[in-house]
Amino acid sequence: MRACHEAAQTEMVTVALRRVELRQNQQPLLDYIDLKKITLLPNTSGSAFAADALRQARLAAAMGNSHLKVEICGDVQTLLPDPIETLKAVELIKKNSDTRHLYLMVYTNDDPVLARRLADAGADCIMPAASPIGSGRGISNESNLIILLSMMKGRLPVIVDAGIGTPSHAARAMELGADGVLMNTAIARAKNPVLMAEAMRDAVKAGRAGFLAGAIKPKLFGTASSPTLF
Repeated sequence: MRACHEAAQTEMVTVALRRVELRQNQQPLLDYIDLKKITLLPNTSGSAFAADALRQARLAAAMGNSHLKVEICGDVQTLLPDPIETLKAVELIKKNSDTRHLYLMVYTNDDPVLARRLADAGADCIMPAASPIGSGRGISNESNLIILLSMMKGRLPVIVDAGIGTPSHAARAMELGADGVLMNTAIARAKNPVLMAEAMRDAVKAGRAGFLAGAIKPKLFGTASSPTLF
């Protein structure tokens, strides 16, 4: 894991509050995360209701964390997020005096309208799933993601979360204008995890550069690349 973090130039690692003791040196997992270089992002994975997410947010705040990933599962088979409880959770956390200071990074589906509602409720970062978590299918609905990115442009950062399976998936997300990608399974279950981490790093950089460079618009018919007039 540590080698993959270094190879991918990881900037943030998310861990479930239900599964890991967030105080340093209390659990072996944290011993392998370089907290001098990597920001720890506790998440509310395992929550099924907004009230439970609020309780975990208060725990994260009490432990001195400044960031929180709001993650509420709505279905145990698909592991898709619950949009209603997720929105409620953001509203509750931002209204609670103990947790309102937390920088909320919200895991959601790729619904542009829901993303806007989450932003209105106080979310600081939108994290839409490209496809179901761990599926490796890549971006299932590119049109929705493009609309979502357009709505959030200049307002909130967007990190594509869940479903990335190959470097090309990561590159495409960045080409569309995402500010980053979050992944685990694609690297952790690769035959060579460190090599895959390096590939994902390069794909993210290439996709971002492609976005910033301003790619040409696709056309139905061919266009001569050499000038016809001199």
